[in-house]
Amino acid sequence: MQVELPALADILAAQARIRPHVHRTPVLTCRSLDEVVGARLFFKCENFQKIGAFKARGATNAVFSLTAEQAARGVLTHSSGNHGAALAYAARARGIAAWVVMPENASKVKQENVRRLGATIRLCAPTVAAREEACADVGRATGATLVHPFDDARVIAGQGTAALELIDDVPELEAIIAPVGGGGLLSGTAIVARSLVPGLRVLGAEPANADDAARSFRSGRVEPLPAATTIADGLRTTLAARTLTAIRANVEAIGTASEQAIVAAMRMTWERMKIVIEPSSAVPLASLLEQALDVRGKRVGVIVSGGNVDLDHLPWRA
Repeated sequence: MQVELPALADILAAQARIRPHVHRTPVLTCRSLDEVVGARLFFKCENFQKIGAFKARGATNAVFSLTAEQAARGVLTHSSGNHGAALAYAARARGIAAWVVMPENASKVKQENVRRLGATIRLCAPTVAAREEACADVGRATGATLVHPFDDARVIAGQGTAALELIDDVPELEAIIAPVGGGGLLSGTAIVARSLVPGLRVLGAEPANADDAARSFRSGRVEPLPAATTIADGLRTTLAARTLTAIRANVEAIGTASEQAIVAAMRMTWERMKIVIEPSSAVPLASLLEQALDVRGKRVGVIVSGGNVDLDHLPWRA
């Protein structure tokens, strides 16, 4: 089955389209983390992005790609948090309605983000089937356009703009690492990297407790995600055929990280870089701490995917 993927031209067009609505986020470095990993790390800080995550890029590109007729009916998605907030943000920026289906166990801080941005939330059971059924119900009732969190070429193109900025800001990168859940960020990153810098190594990272992307990467087919228990809740998502196609064509390897390493990497980043990141954002560094990916001696871009954390439930609190 053929799937539509964005080309570099689509990602460049997305960059121009979303520029008025998103931040060009900074790239930070940390010598002490370089010493721990044995590489020169350049952190693309999407935790400073609108709504606190890279998801603002893809959602904004999708919303502002709609025709006036489509936009008038509003937009719809399912999300555990960041994409829902991103779609709510983009819809508000365009002045249209948004509906977000969220699992009932979604963190309170992420539910509040979505509500604060003006979207209507519908809660459902925490399963993929329940999400899809609820989305279908809302779609039939409203006529809203579904903007999938990652299985959408417009969303992938928007996510790829983070890598465009990173490559422009940091010359002579030798590798780039992004976390992978549904694969939209890694797909967009990989398309940009391989198009602009053919020799650039593109790597993914995910929790060992939710390693469906690594298994899918090896097998060549979408492997289902079993009931997963991981602190990196934003990565508890199965790849789509679209994102698997992009990843297998352009990504060198996917490393995994233990829960202990994810917590350690998150805390290390807070303490040493003085920035707030969420657990999903810590997974790339965690994979380097455990040497699941070998980048020693290299110049490495690391996409820090977001910073939406429930401060009442930090993983290192007693």
